[in-house]
Amino acid sequence: MNRLRRITWQYAVIAILAAAAAVFGLVHTTTSTPVAATTAGKKKPGATDRIKSDPPPALFADADVAALAKQQAAQKHTADALFAQWKAAHGSARDDKTFTAWVAQQVPAPPAKAVRIAELHQVQQLAKTRTAAGKKAATWLEVHGKGDIWKLYGHDQRELLPKDQGAVDKIHLKSALKMAKAITEQVAALDKQPAPYVLDPSLRPDKHITAGQKGPYSYPSRHAAKAAAAVTLLGDRSPHRAEDYRAMAAEIVYSRVYMAGHVPSDITAGTLVGDLVGDYFANAAPAPGASK
Repeated sequence: MNRLRRITWQYAVIAILAAAAAVFGLVHTTTSTPVAATTAGKKKPGATDRIKSDPPPALFADADVAALAKQQAAQKHTADALFAQWKAAHGSARDDKTFTAWVAQQVPAPPAKAVRIAELHQVQQLAKTRTAAGKKAATWLEVHGKGDIWKLYGHDQRELLPKDQGAVDKIHLKSALKMAKAITEQVAALDKQPAPYVLDPSLRPDKHITAGQKGPYSYPSRHAAKAAAAVTLLGDRSPHRAEDYRAMAAEIVYSRVYMAGHVPSDITAGTLVGDLVGDYFANAAPAPGASK
C-alpha cells in the first residue's frame, strides 16, 4: 500500500463525515460538536452524530497492521470457496436461519492450547509497546468499529445510487452487521475461549476482572466479523473503494489485539464469519423493482 493510498483511506472517515454533515445540514463551526446539539428531535444519536462528536485521531501505521491484514486476505479466499458451495445449493434465495447455522459450522475449532498460549505471549509483548497515541487510536477504533464507521461508508455509497437500490443496500448492511454479531456470539458461547485480558488481567486493569472469571469469550472476534461483512458487501457495491475498506478493517482488528481484546486466531475466525456473511448479502436477490 503506497503513501498516496494511505492518505486516501486514513482520512476517509473524515471525508465521509464532512459529506454526511452537508447532507444533514450540520454546522462546521467547531471540530467537535456536542451530540445533544446535533440530535434535536431524534430518539438517539446516529453514526454521523457519534463520530462528529468524537472525530478520528491519527490511526496506526501500515506496517503495524500489515500482518493481520494478510491473514484477513487469506480468510477471504477460504470464505469465497466455502460460499460457492452454499450458492450452488441455494442460489440467491435468502434463508437466514439455515445460513446462520451453516456459517457457525464452518468456523474451525479454536487452536490448541499451546498455540493460544503462544498467541497470548504475542499480545503481552505488543502491550509493552503501547503509547498514549496508540491507546487513543485503539479506543476510537474499538468504539466506532462496531458499526458507526461502516454505516458512514454505506451512507456515502448510497448518495450515488438510485433511491430504491440505496434503500435495499442500507437494509442489507444493517442485516449483515446484525447477523455477523449473532453468529460470533453463538460460536463464542460454545467454544468459551477467554479474552487475553481475562487470562492476564494486567493487560487491561480497567476491565476489573474478578478471580475465577471466565468471560468475556473472544473466539471469534465480533469486531472482525462485522468489519469483514461490511468490507465484502460494500466492496461488492463499490469495487474502486474496496482497498480503502480493507485498510480500515485492518486498523479495527489490529486495535483489538493491541488492547488485548483478542489474539490473532480470534481475528481470523471472525473474519471468516464476516466474509461469508458479506458474500451472502452481496449474492442476495434484489427486491422487486430494485436495480442491482
